[in-house]
Amino acid sequence: MLVKIYEDNPNQREIDKVIEVLRNGGIVIYPTDTLYALGCDALNVRAVEKICALKGINPQRNNLSIICYDLSDISEYAKVDTTTFKLMRKNLPGPFTFILNTTSTLPKIYKNRKTVGIRVPDNNIIRELVTQLGNPIMTTSLNGDEYEGDEYRTHPELIHEKWANIVDIVVDGGEGELEPSTIVDCTGDMPEITRQGKGNLIS
Repeated sequence: MLVKIYEDNPNQREIDKVIEVLRNGGIVIYPTDTLYALGCDALNVRAVEKICALKGINPQRNNLSIICYDLSDISEYAKVDTTTFKLMRKNLPGPFTFILNTTSTLPKIYKNRKTVGIRVPDNNIIRELVTQLGNPIMTTSLNGDEYEGDEYRTHPELIHEKWANIVDIVVDGGEGELEPSTIVDCTGDMPEITRQGKGNLIS
């Protein structure tokens, strides 16, 4: 299913369709402030496992990432000291993934590496979905394919054409981008940029 949602004025009827899919353990493709992404209710372990299988992600070797609505939600799912909180407050919402240590609230699948990526995208559609779901959304960017053009990662109708039989719903939030988020590891003594993507970190 392909649903059109406008970022500046999300239609509640369409939002409700996506929320129903998420609450039932479904898989959704949606826009962020960087790439289009694949996601599910972050607290639904079966749905998370399904996405890991689709993307070939091994949770014991790869960090999993979740989208929160804002900074007030983050401390429930990750450990944040004062310095890190100030850094995140300067840069979020924005195109950054902050790697933090997990808390006991997240399911065991996130704790194999004891860390989790935290995103608060500057995109009203995905943040509205997180708010109305009431849980964070586990998120991972769509894979590129060397035999396909970039439009299969950025154009919603072509994304739907490719993924319609794999996921439950695709959100058309307009043309996407090709640059990923900047990853900032905050688990050590000092924050470290491990991947420079969109956005310049304000320290």
